[in-house]
Amino acid sequence: MTNAPAPLRLLIIAREPSAHIQSALHELRHHFESDARFAIVDILTDADTSVPPSSADIAIVLGGDGAILRACRFFGKNQVPVLGVNLGRLGFLADLHPDEITSLLDPLANREFEILPHLMFECTHQTADGVHQYLGLNETAILSGASLSLIEIELEINGESVTTFSGDGLIISTPVGSTAHNLSAGGPILRQDLKAFVVTPICPHTLTIRPIVDRSDVEYRLKAPHAPEGVTLVIDGQIKVPFLSGDTVTIRGADVSFPLVRFQGHSFYHTLHRKLGWDGQPRYQQH
Repeated sequence: MTNAPAPLRLLIIAREPSAHIQSALHELRHHFESDARFAIVDILTDADTSVPPSSADIAIVLGGDGAILRACRFFGKNQVPVLGVNLGRLGFLADLHPDEITSLLDPLANREFEILPHLMFECTHQTADGVHQYLGLNETAILSGASLSLIEIELEINGESVTTFSGDGLIISTPVGSTAHNLSAGGPILRQDLKAFVVTPICPHTLTIRPIVDRSDVEYRLKAPHAPEGVTLVIDGQIKVPFLSGDTVTIRGADVSFPLVRFQGHSFYHTLHRKLGWDGQPRYQQH
């Protein structure tokens, strides 16, 4: 007689107080608490600021991709594998619909899933007041923002001068972030498990300037020596701080990765097909 596996230890994160997210939390909590194959170690809601328990096997994050980005920063250097439940809009990371969770209870309990590591980055912002560090998953961007002006951003990669970008800003994105701001700015889509960064100019003044892809084990340094007031450094679309003349931003691959839970049938291209409507050429009805 074989012993039953230990219960899968779950951390549930539902920080948004909106009614549909709290309703989904209530329903999922009922499913997991009534099934002996699972053990809920904690539930973090909007008011919680506690340190996440290291005993969790998986963190179930309710919301959209933004909720997952916040969870990644919350975990810091102690990342927990994340299963995203999409209660937002597009949701490339939060890929599952709440109704799908109930049909996946068996493979979840039986550990029939993959945990795929994804590139994260460290952003160091050196200012006249000191050095500020951020951990991110999607992208670092310098945006002209409230300045309403063309800005010039100097880029070095591994100490080598690449070019000066003139335009509305510059994005340095991970593969995970390539389907976010990078995509809307005309940058390429990268497989989420690649070890690379995308450098994408926003509305470049020089038409020959195009996005480039480079390795994740090199250092990217940005300067804007003549940044007008209103230029902003943005991390993952959520952290926004002023970027001034004389500031320097350095981006490098982090020494931790983002672990994403994927079930069979939920591949990268399957997600693109579902989220971007990649159904081939449109077919028109003939009369």
